[in-house]
Amino acid sequence: MHTVLNLLIWWPKRIAAHFSWAGPLIARIVVGYTFMLTGWGKLMNLPAMIENFRGWGIPYPELLTPFVSGWEFLGGLGLMLGLMTRICGGGLAVVMVVAIISAKLADIDSLETLLGFEEATYFAVFTWLAISGAGKASLDYFLERLAPKR
Repeated sequence: MHTVLNLLIWWPKRIAAHFSWAGPLIARIVVGYTFMLTGWGKLMNLPAMIENFRGWGIPYPELLTPFVSGWEFLGGLGLMLGLMTRICGGGLAVVMVVAIISAKLADIDSLETLLGFEEATYFAVFTWLAISGAGKASLDYFLERLAPKR
C-alpha cells in the first residue's frame, strides 16, 4: 500500500511542488487576457452594450455598462499582471454571477446546464484566484515581499 501511495500521490505531489507558481500564472493569463479584450471591446462599443444590458433587464444600464466594461478591462489587466488579484478575481466573480442571472437564468433547466455555461467556469477560476491569490509569479507576490511584515 505504501508503494502505491508513494507512486500515485506523494511522488506527483513532490514534483508538482516545484511548479506551484505555474497554475495561478496560467489561469491569470488566460482569463485575464480574455476579459481585458472583451472589456475593451465593450468600452469601444458602449451604445450597443448599453442596449444589450437594457435587454437583459440590468438596471441603470447607462451607468452599469461602462462600469462593468471597465471592470472587465482593468480586472483582466490586473489578473494578467498579478496585481490586486484577490480584488480583481472577486469583482469578476460577481460579474459572472450577475451575467448568469441576467442573461442565462431562463435557460437553466439542470445543474448540468448551469455548469456548462462558460460563465460558470470563469466564476470558478475567479473565485479560486480571489481566495488563493496570484501565486509567486505575480506583482502581488513581489509587493508583499517589499512591504514590512505585519
